[in-house]
Amino acid sequence: MYKDATAIAEAIQNGRVSAEEVVRASIEKIEALNPGLNAVVSTQYEEALERARNLKVGNRPFAGVPILLKDLGQEQEGQLSTSGSRLFARHRAQQSDRYTQRMEELGFIVLGRTNTPEFGFKNISDSRLHGPVNLPFDVTRNAGGSSGGSAAAVSSGMVTLAGASDGGGSIRIPASFNGLIGLKTSRGRTPVGPSSYRGWQGASVHFALTKSVRDTKRLLYHLQTYQVEAPFPLQTLSWDSLFASRHRPLRIAFSLQSPIATPVSVDAQAAVLECIPVLEALGHQVTELRDYPLDTRELIASYYMMNSVETAQMFGRIEASLGRKMTIEDMELMTWAIYRSGQTIPAYSYSQILQEWDRYSAEMARFHETYDILLTPTVAEVAPKHGQFALDEHMSEKLRHMDAYDMKEQQELIWQMFEKALAWTPFTVQANLTGQPSISLPTYQTAQGLPIGVQLTAAKGREDILLSVAEEYERMV
Repeated sequence: MYKDATAIAEAIQNGRVSAEEVVRASIEKIEALNPGLNAVVSTQYEEALERARNLKVGNRPFAGVPILLKDLGQEQEGQLSTSGSRLFARHRAQQSDRYTQRMEELGFIVLGRTNTPEFGFKNISDSRLHGPVNLPFDVTRNAGGSSGGSAAAVSSGMVTLAGASDGGGSIRIPASFNGLIGLKTSRGRTPVGPSSYRGWQGASVHFALTKSVRDTKRLLYHLQTYQVEAPFPLQTLSWDSLFASRHRPLRIAFSLQSPIATPVSVDAQAAVLECIPVLEALGHQVTELRDYPLDTRELIASYYMMNSVETAQMFGRIEASLGRKMTIEDMELMTWAIYRSGQTIPAYSYSQILQEWDRYSAEMARFHETYDILLTPTVAEVAPKHGQFALDEHMSEKLRHMDAYDMKEQQELIWQMFEKALAWTPFTVQANLTGQPSISLPTYQTAQGLPIGVQLTAAKGREDILLSVAEEYERMV
């Protein structure tokens, strides 16, 4: 009935529908569709209905709009927060994260939590605790990760907007698979804390999956923050920069090639090629990029090392909380491998990694002095079949004995563990390390009706450019 969250908010504001009616309609859709998709893993219907009945619209831009939050890093006091892990199957949050607090201040009404892989480590959602998320377009395929449950919920129409996060592509990948808009914001753009202020050393950010550019723009404007106490404060975007007339003609570089020299499907390439005439008709200058500005294999290797150290640190805190050591039985095998590999990386190596990230950021800043936007496929293929990235027994056996290997061997095993999945999604992780904003737009469908998106990446802090182009494109097509 309503195409996006803005339409719902306007209908409630104008008295055409009540918040309770809208919330009940979303609850009915969740109950009807979730058994076939497994997108939603916990609900809080009574609290949501109570909030809707007592809603004071005021000047809140999304007052009464029902949403779902991701079951990872978007904690709400008193509600289940499992992170897709059996360790936390019954865990309830002790406090609300600043992201969640702000979403509620904007007027959103939370209906529950969406499915995610354990601790968000994968580009698919298939945790042992909750099971796989089915793609609404083809239930034999996975909806993606790690915000797969949120993507399936929005794509299927359960809600018009859902909370998501992105530490290596976890908003943009499921956006591409599900035909949605997925913006990864600049590092420092959206609220952080109090549970974590530098998720994955700033690589991970929280935002949402949406159906319209206007929802994305409005949410970005109202959700953005300047947190002086946070490690990566960023100057906020003005209303004029986001909503005023279009920007000057832009210089756009595009590439059809995987930055790690893996195959890119004909459909993924076609998605980009079909965009180019539209962008040129809008007055933009589009140039093919011959070489990527960064060594992406080196970059991803540093990302895996960071992830290993941060996971070891996370489990150290969990051990202190539970009063016991972690065992392989406490977690999924891939998580175990990442955790154990983090035990062998020396502090000086980790310090060097973070310095390299600063160098990557500087190199991309120089790149954007020449080109305003980098255009690529979001992913190399459509959503994968369930089980497509499953580990074989030989690899599984190596991971079970991770402690038998030295640091270099462990990191090679981590690379091999993710190799098939990485080949599917080689384009997204760069922006996480450099802190740049990057957006996946739903521009293409295959002959089989499966979505695949294109990715636009801009200089740090320039979401305004991305959203200007996205809105122009949306109007043209």
